Amino acid sequence: MDAHLRELFGLFQQQFGSTAGKRAGSGSSLMKIEGISSAFIKAIFRAAAALHRSNPWTRYRSTHIFGVKVGKDSDWNGGKQIFSCFQFVRGAGNGDLGFNAFRSEEDANANGGFSKQIKFLPQNGYLRVVFRSEAEISPANRRMIRTLGLEIAGLSNYFPVIDVVYSVSDQLPLFRNPELEELRWLYACMRALVQVHPVLRENDKHGVFEDFIQSVDVQWPADDPKAWEIVSVRISYPPKSGQEQVNLPPRLAANLEDYSMDQQVNWLVPRQCAMCSKEVQADKAPRCSRCKAVIYCGHPCQKRHWKDVHRSSCELYRVMMEREEELELKVFMFSCLLEHPCKWLDSVGLHKKGMWRRLCKCHHHCPFGLLPPPEGGGLPGAWGVEHGKYPLDSPLPDYIGRESTSAMVLLSGWAEYYSLRSLPLTSPVAALLTFPLTLYHILTALSISAKNLLAKNREVVVHYLGPERELDWMSAFSEIGHLLCGSGSLHIVMVGPEVPSTLSGAVSAVGNKMRVTLVQGLYQEEAPYLPSPQVIVALNCGLEADDSWKGALELIKTHEVTAYFTDDSELSCANAKQILRAAGLQISYPVTPNPFRSPLRNHTPSSNLPSFANGFVFGVNS
Repeated sequence: MDAHLRELFGLFQQQFGSTAGKRAGSGSSLMKIEGISSAFIKAIFRAAAALHRSNPWTRYRSTHIFGVKVGKDSDWNGGKQIFSCFQFVRGAGNGDLGFNAFRSEEDANANGGFSKQIKFLPQNGYLRVVFRSEAEISPANRRMIRTLGLEIAGLSNYFPVIDVVYSVSDQLPLFRNPELEELRWLYACMRALVQVHPVLRENDKHGVFEDFIQSVDVQWPADDPKAWEIVSVRISYPPKSGQEQVNLPPRLAANLEDYSMDQQVNWLVPRQCAMCSKEVQADKAPRCSRCKAVIYCGHPCQKRHWKDVHRSSCELYRVMMEREEELELKVFMFSCLLEHPCKWLDSVGLHKKGMWRRLCKCHHHCPFGLLPPPEGGGLPGAWGVEHGKYPLDSPLPDYIGRESTSAMVLLSGWAEYYSLRSLPLTSPVAALLTFPLTLYHILTALSISAKNLLAKNREVVVHYLGPERELDWMSAFSEIGHLLCGSGSLHIVMVGPEVPSTLSGAVSAVGNKMRVTLVQGLYQEEAPYLPSPQVIVALNCGLEADDSWKGALELIKTHEVTAYFTDDSELSCANAKQILRAAGLQISYPVTPNPFRSPLRNHTPSSNLPSFANGFVFGVNS
């Protein structure tokens, strides 16, 4: 009898317990994990839904093993990475979609995904995520999904089921809930995969891919112990390529060396000596070989500049240059070097078209906000690209399910946005959308108070300081209203000296979720007459370049309003931090790469430091 009961209990566990054999169907909800919060569970489900929407299973099979490293080894218990590689898996035909994370490459190669019989189960186990329909998961998980209002993955009612598969001695699969540390690793990994996996290039049509390594920044969610901090996640294919990259010795030299074409960004416009401003041919421009950032015309200027200026900043520049490859948005399939705006616009067929006219100086005579109507008119004329390559002025697909259409969309980066809007990666619209989507990122990911008000269907007042080109890009800003879905609304007050007097005081509706008020003048002079803001935003602020910021910063300090700034390079941000500290403001949100920075790298004549419009974001009073 005992043997019979044990057999029945085993069968019950396989179908309703920790999981269902090779079919993931955890009977125990994540809410039972010690130390976990409902907010973190929501973040996990949002990350899983974003990965599901990006649909990596169309390209990858279980034979494709990827390496992954989340942060530093010392960040994790035991001083080493929890998992080191993963594989995408799917069942036969239109079977289950999912992915497995393994502690070693050997474990990954020994596992056959869904389609093969398990011949090897590591004692330490592997993490498994499988997307299942609501009807196929356990009652405990269904209760958790409904209680917390968790995000649906895909157009159907699919949800991630997460467990750890392991064995003891008899190689029979056993199952348990993941630990909190394992879920933290999973969150960062999924967020990184959404951005990285579309970049991997095939050598041919038979599933053979080029060697690949890329690092991306992921922000921990609000309820994490390291809330709002950034962790670097490195994805490599095959797994060993990431280790080989780490073991390369640093190459430091005290003297000057010429650029070699396999090491540099291939600028064509002449460069400029940082010491004497002499023009230098781009393909022969020598640089400091230690930091690789500063351009010179020759040894005499390099030596003078080292003695007078560069000695104290060289190490800082070297650290900034180490992020060069990481900051480039390689997901896009168009040229991203903005060395000559007119030529770049010509290369993508957009010179003198629509909103793009503000990216070059051909219309500098026309005041901001007063560009003539584009040829063709309407949204197609404003974007200037063919249909299907710009976001339509229409609601988003109902990707979050019928019961959650009121929720705002939370985005991790450009790859997820392009996937959501079904835009091809050949479309350059990110170069304009960087302004509205950076604002949206600040309001929905960085500012907790603004996000809470929007979630409660309230209006958020934003003071937008120093607008210039944005005044001609209102068609792009209408995208914010669609991303808000059924959540609250925005009142954006754009204040700055570049607002034309003929437009000052004008209030216009941009879509049905946002209104914009334009005000000409300095913020410190106009603020008393404006509605009180929940957030102040200054994009591409240039604090170091404009003395008029002093009064605005004093006002921000006095009223203790949350304010976020962006700037194009880490050097500009470092200088901005000094100005903020001098004004008595402490950085409460550290300088971090903006996931919605422009993909176009700016041309800086005497420096190679990575520079992008809205490249980095930082905040005070947050």
